[in-house]
Amino acid sequence: MPNRPFVIIGAGLAGAKAAETLRAEGFDGPVVLLGAEAERPYERPPLSKAYLRGEQARDAAYAHDERFYAENEIELRTSTPAKRVDVRAGEVELAGGDRLGYARLLLATGAEPRRLTVAGGALEGILYLRDFGDSDAIAERLRGAGRLVVVGAGWIGAEVAASARQLGVEVTLVERAARPLERVLGPELGGIYADIHRDHGVELLTDAAVDAFEGAGSVERVRLADGRTLDCDAVVVGVGVEPRTELAEAAGLETGGGILVSERLETSALGIFAAGDVAAAWHPFFERRLRVEHWANALHQGPAAARAMLGTGEPYDRLPYFFSDQYDVGMEYSGQPTASAEVAFRGDPATREFVAFWLESGRVVAGMNVNVWDVTEAIQALIRSRRIVDLGRLLDPDVPLGDLAEAA
Repeated sequence: MPNRPFVIIGAGLAGAKAAETLRAEGFDGPVVLLGAEAERPYERPPLSKAYLRGEQARDAAYAHDERFYAENEIELRTSTPAKRVDVRAGEVELAGGDRLGYARLLLATGAEPRRLTVAGGALEGILYLRDFGDSDAIAERLRGAGRLVVVGAGWIGAEVAASARQLGVEVTLVERAARPLERVLGPELGGIYADIHRDHGVELLTDAAVDAFEGAGSVERVRLADGRTLDCDAVVVGVGVEPRTELAEAAGLETGGGILVSERLETSALGIFAAGDVAAAWHPFFERRLRVEHWANALHQGPAAARAMLGTGEPYDRLPYFFSDQYDVGMEYSGQPTASAEVAFRGDPATREFVAFWLESGRVVAGMNVNVWDVTEAIQALIRSRRIVDLGRLLDPDVPLGDLAEAA
């Protein structure tokens, strides 16, 4: 198969960085990058933040400039969904019926928003956020909205709520859990984010579930399970995502909460790899499978998959990392705690300038710095050391985290 290309399905950040890495690593064979969207690859974090608020131009979100793909002889096919993968023949069937043979295949198909299946869910003005078009539609609604209801106080919901408030829109944030972000951060940090949103004028309704959307053609009200109704001009739903595993499942690849891949990101079929939001990868540090839906994972896992396609590289063992900006509160998070981890704070959370650590048996397993910068490397070193730390020194702001990391 010397003339067959390396094919990447999914022209998001993971796919784009994989294609870039193939060339950077010296691969001179044909590379085909297939994208379902009309856009060339772009980064998604701005869609709920600066781009949504009109503070960042569209061009700033693209992964590469317009000339990059032609200059690097990467055949970028936008508006070209893949319909089926024929593992036995080593071919991808495209939506138009054409078949494309491959020597190696990377599935970087990402994820899609989970839909609410309640009465009235098809009304106009009920919006989800995943791509440029979604962000543009939300921005257009916000320009004429008096009140927005956001359903779901995870990262997308919380960031959209913050952006809407910064644009002067009245916001009601509806969350099934007792606090925003509780599933990810736990009750202590979730409570801090609840205070942050309330301090900025968000009406936060927790322990609340949506029963129906109501309106004459366009959404006008949200009815909650307890009978309360919320008047609105628009709704944004952010209740999580589902990995796009349909191609992999139909091809007979092993899946389960994502496409199952090894620590070298190879699927159950030889020569087929997966990366980004869709990949449930065996993580050699944590010794379990992780599927990470954040920007940094796509940024780094795509290149790792490219090197694996070339038969080089190392097992992918980067620690999960993500960031979020809401109002004047910026944070970075590293690690992967279990439910039994206990939280301890370096600094006063009331000042919204602190570091939170998750500890298990005296060892740091995750850390989150809020409005404190240049400490991610030290936090990750503490996690990787697996050493029991001196709690007093860990929580003392006068003790540099770098010193603790070096000691570990």
